[in-house]
Amino acid sequence: MTRAVLVTGASRGIGAATAEAFAAAGDRVAVHYGSSPEAAAKVLSALPGSGHVLVQADLADPEAIRTMVDEAAAALGGIDVLVNNAGVYHPHHIRETTYAAWQQAWADTLAVNLVGPANVTWCAVRHMRRGGRIVNVSSRGAFRGEPNQPAYGASKAAIVSFTQSLARALGPEGIAVTAIAPGWTTTDMAAVNLAGEGYDRRRMESPLERVADPSEVAGAIHYLASPEAEFATGTVLDFNGGSHLRM
Repeated sequence: MTRAVLVTGASRGIGAATAEAFAAAGDRVAVHYGSSPEAAAKVLSALPGSGHVLVQADLADPEAIRTMVDEAAAALGGIDVLVNNAGVYHPHHIRETTYAAWQQAWADTLAVNLVGPANVTWCAVRHMRRGGRIVNVSSRGAFRGEPNQPAYGASKAAIVSFTQSLARALGPEGIAVTAIAPGWTTTDMAAVNLAGEGYDRRRMESPLERVADPSEVAGAIHYLASPEAEFATGTVLDFNGGSHLRM
């Protein structure tokens, strides 16, 4: 069965790989981007199959989100799967950041990483029927702490709580909601931390002695959005290569 899939932040990294995974399975994908039209268009043009569409919105702008989601739903004939992947990552250690920069980092991070996905979800659910799936991309940082970017860690922890709340709210409608918490993954966002000696240090955090490829995370997202994973609703899949283990 062909599904209509909206992936936010799909111009690169995990989002681009996720769009590819769904398209390869025969689904129609709305490739969302915020500020990289050329990269998003490249992702779109490389997707297998047909019926895909490019949509744009600043996730800090609620009205832009509403327009974007409605455009995606109109082009795809509804929304069966939503993947809230888009996110930002601003370093702001509490001892090394001015008060003004501290406030800005929190405002910018929460706007895109938490409030944005909440608004996208509100809009998308209006187009979603029984059997719908929502997968929220959290992070290992939600559980281990992020000393150099605390707003990022807090936003990703809040996404987990948001996932659990929605799983209970939407379950009676047959809509399942899950989250995935990746560790280090070879994306543009992580590139500065995975350069040079940083790569060896980060890969050795995992007993597998490597970091993840975006396609691996995308494969897990595709599974969480599958009919077979319905009973996993409300859960968080740790996907960090054993680099951070929790009960």
